[in-house]
Amino acid sequence: MRPDSEAALAACIRDTREPLSITGGATRLCPGEGLGMRLDVSGLSGIIRYEPEALTLVVRAGTPLETVRQTLAAEGQMLGFEPSGLPGSTIGGVIAANASGPRRVQAGAARDALIGVRFLDGNGDAVSNGGRVMKNVTGYDLVKLMAGSRGRLGVLTELSLKTAPAPPLRRTLCLPGLDATAAIPALTDALSGPFEVSGAAWLPGRGALIRLEGLDGSVAIRIAALRDRLAVHGDVTETGDDAWHLLCPNTDETDGDLWRIVCRPSEAPAIIAALPAPLSVDWGGALIHVQLERDQIPRLPRFWGHARRIGGSAAMILPALDPVTHRLQTGLRQKFDPRGIFSGGD
Repeated sequence: MRPDSEAALAACIRDTREPLSITGGATRLCPGEGLGMRLDVSGLSGIIRYEPEALTLVVRAGTPLETVRQTLAAEGQMLGFEPSGLPGSTIGGVIAANASGPRRVQAGAARDALIGVRFLDGNGDAVSNGGRVMKNVTGYDLVKLMAGSRGRLGVLTELSLKTAPAPPLRRTLCLPGLDATAAIPALTDALSGPFEVSGAAWLPGRGALIRLEGLDGSVAIRIAALRDRLAVHGDVTETGDDAWHLLCPNTDETDGDLWRIVCRPSEAPAIIAALPAPLSVDWGGALIHVQLERDQIPRLPRFWGHARRIGGSAAMILPALDPVTHRLQTGLRQKFDPRGIFSGGD
C-alpha cells in the first residue's frame, strides 16, 4: 500500500485487519522488521514550509532525505545531527530511527532537532505535538517519544525540524598509527579540551579521526592547539573529509551479522578487547559497530548500555529489557496502538 495523502493513509490504517510494517525508503530496517504488510509512506512527500531566517523546516515524512539536504544547502544550511542515508532514504525514516551522525557530540541527535510532529495512531486518528519553534512544545513531549519509535507507536506524516548553518570550513586531523583501543585516549583528549570538536572516531586503516569546523581563523587556531595536545599519542596528520560517512556501515554490504553497541566511554576498551576488530568507533556518540559470524552472540563484559543486531540474522537486543522498561513500552503501545497493528516486525 502506498497512500498519497494523510486521508488515504488513515483509511488504510482503519481498514486493515493484519499487522502493518511502516516504511519509507526501507533503508534502515533491522532484522525482524518489515515482516508485516508494507505500508509505504513515501507518497506523502514535499516541503510544506521552510524559513531559513528562522532556521526551521516543516516537511512531509516521505520526503527523500536528499531533497531535504539539497533544499537546505541552497540556503547555506544543513541538518545539524548529520544523518547518514542510502539512496531512497526518507526524512521520516531518519526520525523514526533517530538516525544521527558524528556531529551529535556537538549538535545533538535527531530527536534534539525535532520540534514538532504529526502522526496517525493505531486507530487512524491524527495526533499533533510541538510546533514550528522550540518554545511551542508544551504538555506531554510526544515529539521526543516518536523519535526512535521505529513505527511502533504511529505513522509519522509531518515533521518540524530546526536547521543549522553549514560551517564554512571543515578540517580533519588523523592519527593513522592507532588501533581502536589506543585511539580512545586520543579521542577523549580531543573531546575534553576547548577545541569544539564536531566529530571524533576511529576507522580501520585510517586510525583516529578528529574533525573541527567553523570560520577559517578559529579553525586554524584550534587545529594548531589540538595538534600539540595529540602529539603525545603519535604522529598527527591531516586528511580529507571523505571518511565520516563510513562510520555507519551498510548492512547490505557486510557478511555475517552486524552489531551496534552503545556504551560508556570508560567501558569501551574492555568491550573492544572482547570482540573482533570493530568496523567503526564513533566516539562522539559512544557507538561501536562490529561484524560477527552469522548467529554469533557477542560475549561482552558487564556494561551500561545495549548491543543490537542491526544486520544479518534474527532480531536481538542485549541485555534483555528490564521489567520496568518493558512495562512502560507495553503500556505506550497499548495506548497508541490498541489493535496491535504496528507490530509487523515483532
